Amino acid sequence: MDYGIETKLLQHEEEEDGDLKLRIWNETKKIWRVAMPSIISRVSAFGTIVVTQSFIGHVSEIDLAGYALVQTLSVRFINGILLGMSSATETLCGQSFGAGQHHMMGIHLQRSWIVDLITLTILLPMLIFGTQIFKLVGEEESIANSGGYISLWFIPFVYNYVFSLTIQMYLQAQLKNMIIAWLSAFQFAIHIPLSILFVNKLNMGVSGAMIALSMSSWFLVIGEFIYIFGGWCPNSWKGFTVAAFKDLVPLVKLSISSGVMLCLELWYYALLVLLAGYMPNAEVAISAFSIWYQHLLNINSWEFMISLGFLSAG
Repeated sequence: MDYGIETKLLQHEEEEDGDLKLRIWNETKKIWRVAMPSIISRVSAFGTIVVTQSFIGHVSEIDLAGYALVQTLSVRFINGILLGMSSATETLCGQSFGAGQHHMMGIHLQRSWIVDLITLTILLPMLIFGTQIFKLVGEEESIANSGGYISLWFIPFVYNYVFSLTIQMYLQAQLKNMIIAWLSAFQFAIHIPLSILFVNKLNMGVSGAMIALSMSSWFLVIGEFIYIFGGWCPNSWKGFTVAAFKDLVPLVKLSISSGVMLCLELWYYALLVLLAGYMPNAEVAISAFSIWYQHLLNINSWEFMISLGFLSAG
């Protein structure tokens, strides 16, 4: 059996007849069936970032500035690349599902895990050497030290992107959207009490906020693993296979070509935070910008998450 990425996918498409209004209504329902769970998922994931920023803002101004610096520069950069690299999974899984080659979907998913894991590991020095990088670009020492410390706490968090982004696309292609929405809503719901517990009750400060962020994010991934490995995707998940190591280079090329625009969109605002660090009294400047970021830029980001939800329905 050919497991190559260039396997031809034959599709049969029937032309629909009937009233135009009825056809538009039916297509609208199909779009919302895919888009709404995806919107809930992306908004919930971004919401955990916002909640964590709010809790850190009550710890200290320097840590708020450091968090804003790391989240907007390093994490957003990494997220943009991984989202771009994962975009090919959506295309390939959708083609395989439409062609009735369901077994290929599990292989595409495993390939995306391999590519994303390698990509993230290559990018990991951005978080490990966060302090040195921030000092190199001219940030104040106190903010750079705080940002470097928070960068290390982001390492377990960013690894959830490898699985959460790709699994979401894998399940969406099978129209198993509601499980994504339920798990994402649970992730956001549990993140708030976890943050209260670690930050307010246990007085763990920044460390507690970051632990809550990582735990809630991995609850989502664990739930997705249980759903896939537990037998709820019998046609598309046939277990791990060595075929996943085949055709990785074409997958990388497709991922890069598919994700360039998404990366540019996510990286645009990172430049604003970097420039804020060069202003007089950078601690106040970055903290003030992070507050603006939280109340205004987040509105734009919520809108972007909703747009990505509709994009996934395309």
